[in-house]
Amino acid sequence: MDIQTRPETMKFGIILVPRSGHEWVRATQDAERKGYRTILLPDTLYTPSPFPALAAAAAVTSTVRLRPNVLAVPLRHPGALMREVAALQLLSAGRFELGIGVGRPDAAAEAEKLGMPWDSAGRRRNQLLEIAAMVRTQIDPSPEIIVAANGSRMLADAAGIADRILLAAQPQATESELAEMVRIVRDNTDRDIRFTHQLVGFGDRLPHYLGAHLGLTAEGLRGSGAAGLLDPATAVEVLDYRREKYGIDELIVPGEIARAFEPTLAAFAKSA
Repeated sequence: MDIQTRPETMKFGIILVPRSGHEWVRATQDAERKGYRTILLPDTLYTPSPFPALAAAAAVTSTVRLRPNVLAVPLRHPGALMREVAALQLLSAGRFELGIGVGRPDAAAEAEKLGMPWDSAGRRRNQLLEIAAMVRTQIDPSPEIIVAANGSRMLADAAGIADRILLAAQPQATESELAEMVRIVRDNTDRDIRFTHQLVGFGDRLPHYLGAHLGLTAEGLRGSGAAGLLDPATAVEVLDYRREKYGIDELIVPGEIARAFEPTLAAFAKSA
């Protein structure tokens, strides 16, 4: 496989979670001012529903793009989802991006709470493909579709329908594992698909969840060669390399470590 090089500069998204209406306005406007291209919001039952939150962000921003990260397909009826997507495309003047996935393993309990069925992995993959097709045909203009994918089957399926693929690797995933995920996609399409990766840590800073709930540490991730843990001294060089080598031209930054990441974000802004 010949992995294509890409001339574009890096793009950056930031994961934010509303704590109050006033704070949400301030945070989204601040992200836009700092040069983030996309604001992302998780889709879980312990964070605010992404559609009203992103609609509120659309009302107080003008250029930043808006994306759920990512909508769990089994948690919503397809018809209701189409209605919400169309509304947000309208309210954001086309700045909405549809991030979708088949659901985290622990999302089965969330589906049960919502009274939605949790089908087999194969059926959930088919649901995702069906929704992507509906978005393409029923919403005009249709939003960019970003599919979160990890296993080989989902990566191969996403290769046929996604505009962009979020490489939903485990926090400990190495550079070679990222390269293998890209290879699977490239081997299953001739389309020029772009890739996104999420920052796991920056220097010694990790999001609270990784330490408190998964027991991960920066030292341990560094020792295992985790590709998502970046060294501030080499971050620009590493991100440029991955963009050119693999087509990973977007990095998602957790809001908790965004302050530490600011010098790297500024470095890319100066070179743009």
